[in-house]
Amino acid sequence: MRRSLTPSSVKKTGAILATAVSAALVLSACGGGDSGAADLDPEADLTQQSLTVSNWAGYYPEDMAAKFQEAVGAPMTITNHATNEEIMAKLTAGGDSGIDVAFVSGQFAQALNEAGLIEQINAEFVPNLSNLYPEAQELAYDPGNKFSVPYAWGTTGICYRSDLIDEPTSWNAILEPSAENQGKVTALATERWLMLPAQKALGFSANTTDEAEMEQVKQKLIAAKPGLLAYDDTTFYSRLVSGEANAVVAWDGWCNYGTAENPDIKFVVPSEGSDLWADTMVILKTSKNKEAAHAYINYILDPANHAWVAENILYNVPNKAAMDQVGAALAESYPPMGVTPAQLLEGEGLVDLGEAGPLYTKIATEVTSS
Repeated sequence: MRRSLTPSSVKKTGAILATAVSAALVLSACGGGDSGAADLDPEADLTQQSLTVSNWAGYYPEDMAAKFQEAVGAPMTITNHATNEEIMAKLTAGGDSGIDVAFVSGQFAQALNEAGLIEQINAEFVPNLSNLYPEAQELAYDPGNKFSVPYAWGTTGICYRSDLIDEPTSWNAILEPSAENQGKVTALATERWLMLPAQKALGFSANTTDEAEMEQVKQKLIAAKPGLLAYDDTTFYSRLVSGEANAVVAWDGWCNYGTAENPDIKFVVPSEGSDLWADTMVILKTSKNKEAAHAYINYILDPANHAWVAENILYNVPNKAAMDQVGAALAESYPPMGVTPAQLLEGEGLVDLGEAGPLYTKIATEVTSS
C-alpha cells in the first residue's frame, strides 16, 4: 500500500498493539459489543453535520474532502494516522476522540467492536453495500460486515526476482534459504507477518494462541535469522529492484510497486498457504454525525470512487462493481490484481488475538533481538 513515506504502516502491529487491544478488551468487559444497528434519521440534513475521518496518508485521493462535500453536502476533515497502533491508542483512550470514521485493519475493528466502541452498520443507509462481492461477507473478523466495511483486501507471499532465482514454492525459501540466497532474503518485522511464514511452514494457524506451537514458531524464526539480509517492512521491494535481495516476504500490493520498476519481479503465495487481511472502515459510537458517516462509507463504495483505490494503490478492493470498472488490463501488468475473491478466501483470515497479543509481542522482541 502506498502510504507516503511509510507504505507498510497500514500493516504495522508492533508492541503498542498489546496495550491498545488490552485496553479495548478491558472496556469490552465493562460494556461489550452492541448487537443493534445505529438508529439514524433518514431526514437528517447532512449539510449540518461535519465529518472527521482518520486514514493512512496516501490511501485516498487528495481531493477526497472537497469531492465528498460536493456530492453529499457534509464538510469533511481528514486526519492521518501512521499505524494501527496509533489510531487504536487514540480510540481506546476514553472519551470522544473527535473521529467519526476510522480506517483500521480487520482484527483491530474486531477488538473495537468487542470493546463496544463502534457502531453497528445500518445497511439501509449504505445501499452501495450491494456492490461488494458476496465473499466480502465471509471475513473471519466480521462475518456479514455487521460493524465494519472492507476497503481493501489481499494476502502475503514472496516477492522475488524471476530473472535471478526459480519461483519459490515454500516459506522455507525465506526461513531456510539456499546457498545462493543466503543473505539475500528479507522478512517482515511486524508481529503477525513476522510469525506468518513460520506458522504456515509448521502447519499452524496464523491465529494460533497455543503457547507450545508459538514456541516452535519462535525457534524456527531464530534459526532463520542468520540467513536474512534484513527485517524490512518499507524498502523490501526497492532491495529487489537494486538486486540487493533475491526474495522478500511482501504484501501482494507492495510487490506490484516493485513490478512497476522491474517486470522481472513476481509474486507467489507459497504452497503452505497464507493469510487474508483486510483494511476496513468503522464508525465510532461517540460520533455525533452518524448519518454523514454512513453516507461517507456509501460514497466510498460507489464503483468510480472505490476503483480509484485499485488503480492508484494497486491493491484489490472487495467491490465487484469497482473491479469490473477497473477491468482486466491492470492485471496484465500486475498479476496479483487478477486474483479472484475465491482465491483470496483460500487465505486464513486474520482475527484479533485477544489475551494472546502480548505473547506475540514477546516472541517478536525475542526473535528480532536474538
